[in-house]
Amino acid sequence: MEENNTILTQVEQGIGIITMNRFQEMNAVNLEMLNEIAYQVQNWEYDEAIRCIILTGNEDAFAAGIDVKDLAQETNLQSLALKAWQDEFNKIANCSKPMIATVSGYALGVGLDLALACDIILASESAQFGYPELSLGIIPSFGGCTRLMKRIGRAKAMEVILTGRALSAQEAAMCGLVSRVAPLKDLADESMRTALRIASLPYQAVLQAKETLKQVENMNLQNGLELELKSCRLSMNTPDFLSVLENFK
Repeated sequence: MEENNTILTQVEQGIGIITMNRFQEMNAVNLEMLNEIAYQVQNWEYDEAIRCIILTGNEDAFAAGIDVKDLAQETNLQSLALKAWQDEFNKIANCSKPMIATVSGYALGVGLDLALACDIILASESAQFGYPELSLGIIPSFGGCTRLMKRIGRAKAMEVILTGRALSAQEAAMCGLVSRVAPLKDLADESMRTALRIASLPYQAVLQAKETLKQVENMNLQNGLELELKSCRLSMNTPDFLSVLENFK
């Protein structure tokens, strides 16, 4: 395991694991942490040995929001600071490899933004998801308004953001924010099993599937179907698929 200033990283069986490591601050996210996460994701983006990435925190907090002290220091920079934060989030969200957020405890504000930047969210029964930004006099601005609404729909996103009420793990699963809820003692193992299952599948097909799913989300039905067909044709020309065909000759 390698230790940076704010994160721990390790690789197991082709799975890159990033653990946020500001435990005493409940993993409150500052720009340094965000930079280190984005930098590591980009490093693994170009490492063909890494097939899937897990982002996690600790039992009490995935990430309990933004580091308000850090935010206060950047207030005078205003739009420049906000753009720097958003650029780092985009680097994480645009990773071509599947990313799993493993959430226990609080995933609030920027912490929920980090989870939403991943493709799959697995949660313990203690997980809580929410946006308290309005209580500070600001609004979510790093994916909260956009990614949350795409994930759970307009009505639920409005309630979460406008009231600041946190969703339990069970409620988050019911509205489609969370893929699956597991007991805390099993969460890390379940996350690794999911990542290993993804890693065991043909590499190019996994990348093609993720990219197609991301694109069709913003398309109408007909355009989405056409893109699916195009993507399927591309996958049929990969060595993985051609080797499968050989078994049937």
